Amino acid sequence: MNTLSRRQFLAGTAAGVAAWGLMPAAGYAQAGKGIRLSACDWSLGAKGPDGLNVAKAIRLDGLEVSAGEATDTLQIADPSYREQYKNLMKTTGIVVSSVAMGFLNGSPLATEPRGVAWLEQTIGATKDLGASVILIAFFGKGDLRKGNELKKAEVDALVGKLKEAAPKAKESGVILGLENTLSAKQNLDILERVGHDAVQVYYDIGNSTSNGYDVPAEIRLLGGRICQFHFKDGGHYLGEGDVAMQPVAEAMNAIGYKGWVVLETSVPSKDRDADFRKNANFVRGLLGVA
Repeated sequence: MNTLSRRQFLAGTAAGVAAWGLMPAAGYAQAGKGIRLSACDWSLGAKGPDGLNVAKAIRLDGLEVSAGEATDTLQIADPSYREQYKNLMKTTGIVVSSVAMGFLNGSPLATEPRGVAWLEQTIGATKDLGASVILIAFFGKGDLRKGNELKKAEVDALVGKLKEAAPKAKESGVILGLENTLSAKQNLDILERVGHDAVQVYYDIGNSTSNGYDVPAEIRLLGGRICQFHFKDGGHYLGEGDVAMQPVAEAMNAIGYKGWVVLETSVPSKDRDADFRKNANFVRGLLGVA
């Protein structure tokens, strides 16, 4: 397998996105250590274009947006809907960090006949929005495990669909990021079978901690095959719960991660904006983000 790193993969697309005006022309290089902060629109309770205004109020750099529900034509595939995002991106200065296919938890990619079509729609939409990562979710009905065992038939089907969609993703400058309950080793096995640089791992430190994995070791093992991070820690503020944040930061530094850290955090105080600002400031301090 060609093990092109995430940074190499995206190098050819960053300049184009900057030229379009949706990202500062200097790109990641001037953002602290190359880390930018985003949040999930569902965690903010702000799905839709107006979520960009919420992200701005919280002083984030971007927003991870939902692709929509499991309809034949996804909401994110509607050009007029995307135009609303693009208009607000220009006025707020907030960009779309990534597009999340969360609906796949209820309509699993592995078994859904519309799966490849959904991927292709989301790839085109993600490119149009100036983003470069798609979160492909595998939870709930879409979980690739039953107990501690892989669902072999589902994994086999998934590999085939990823192979089919990956060339279009690569051509579009988009990475398909797998977020699931699997170990780093199990994810690497899937990546090897797919054999394409446009398929990588979207790593969630909270989920992996809950599943009992050694998160810093997994980050080091996956290395450049991590396309993006979710940060969360159950009902806790970051740094006050079960996830050992300093070792996570050290592992991210060890692999030279540059890109988005997306907050999927909770709201312990019931004050959404204050709690997201608190978590964002914690991450800035932890990772040395300016």
